[in-house]
Formats: sequence, C-alpha cells, structure tokens
Amino acid sequence: MIARYLSMIFLCAAVLAIQLADTGKAHAFSQAEVIDGFNKTVFGSEIGGFGFAGNYLRRFEKPVRFYIRSDAGAPASAKRRTQRFVGRLSRLINNLSVEIVSTEAQANFVVHLVARRNYQTTVRDRVYRGRPRLQRQVRNSRCLVRSTFSRAGIRRSAAIIVYDEGARLLRRCITEEILQGLGPLNDNATLKTSIFNDTSRFTGFQRYDRLILNMLYDRRLKSGLSRRRVQPLLPAIYRDVNRTVR
Repeated sequence: MIARYLSMIFLCAAVLAIQLADTGKAHAFSQAEVIDGFNKTVFGSEIGGFGFAGNYLRRFEKPVRFYIRSDAGAPASAKRRTQRFVGRLSRLINNLSVEIVSTEAQANFVVHLVARRNYQTTVRDRVYRGRPRLQRQVRNSRCLVRSTFSRAGIRRSAAIIVYDEGARLLRRCITEEILQGLGPLNDNATLKTSIFNDTSRFTGFQRYDRLILNMLYDRRLKSGLSRRRVQPLLPAIYRDVNRTVR
C-alpha cells in the first residue's frame, strides 16, 4: 500500500514538473536572460530576405484586426482554439489592442487554418504571391507567418497553421506563429525557455515570451527604433514589465 502511494506521489510530481516546464513557471528569469531573448527575437527574422530591416524594431502601431480563415474541411474546434487564443492577447500583452473581424478585407492579420495537403497552395496563392524564392525557403516548414513592415511598423501579417497533424502541433503553431506575427519574427536555437526556438518543447504562451511581448509593446518603444537606441531603455522596461507579468 505504501509503495503504491509513493508511486502515485512520484507520478504527480512528474506531471507537475512537465506542466511547470511548459508554462515557464519552473524558472525565474534574470534581466540579462530576458533582454537577450528580446534582442534575439525582435531584431532579425527567421525567414531571410529582410536585410537591414532586421536592425530596427517592428510591431503593430495600430489595433490588430484578426480574420481567421479555415479550409472547408477544418474542424470547428481548431477555429475555436484559435479564436480563444487571439481573444486572450489583449489581456496578456499590455498596450496591445486586438479584435476579431468578420471579413478578410477588414483584417491586418489573417490566420489560415489549412490541411497539410493545402499548405503549399496557400503559401503560393495567399501568402507569398510572386515571391518564388521565399516560397522555396518555407517549403518544408511545419507552419509559418509572414509580416510586411516598414519603419512605421507592421502593416500586415499572415499565418498558416496546419490543423490535421495532431493537437500538440496545432497548439504550438497557433501560439508561435501568431505571436511572431506581432513582432518577434526571429527564431533562435539558444533560447531554451522560449517558444521562439523550433527545438524547444513549449506549446503555450509561457512567462518568458510574455515578458518579451510586453516589453515590445511598452509605450517607451516604437517601430523604427534602431537596436542601438533601444538598448538603454530595456533595463527599466524589463523591471516594470517583470512586476506586472505573472
């Protein structure tokens, strides 16, 4: 009997450890860690072709209007999950205004929920029209987001999320691609506690990435600021954000 209780305790502890790892609660992040993650994700881009554009900050300077477009055969649950995540963003990211609109023409952020068989067609016809080199670059990706921007900010983002390759991939893609489309466009394999790392185990919007996004949308920053001009502002921004993000 005692052995059975002990095994139950160990099992519960293991489950709790996994849950804490996925939410980021198992680690207290230092200022240096978070600023490092901010610089590695906010400047640069996972998808090539931006050149010097990676040297300045990009984010939406206007309210983000989401339209969620799904394949005819997409399960309603995939769309509901996406809507729930989008609906939480304005509560999780200070100073970010978000709404879900009813037509694609109204949107500046379109989320395409597609079956894997329709992935390349959507890349070609809806996201990278007229950009064959970039189409080839993302051919083997699991899901993606593309943002068009200038020093004035992100004008438009489009994410492609595959819904028929398992619940875990769906959840990760919803989280990662939508968040990246808001500004942290670069992945980095050294960020072990971030979803902005294709080798990490995370699927949810955990605290490390919430810190980065809240820093990005702090009112002391704006699109077009260079990496050099942003650096002196980051310690104070981090300290304020760290007090409010739980």
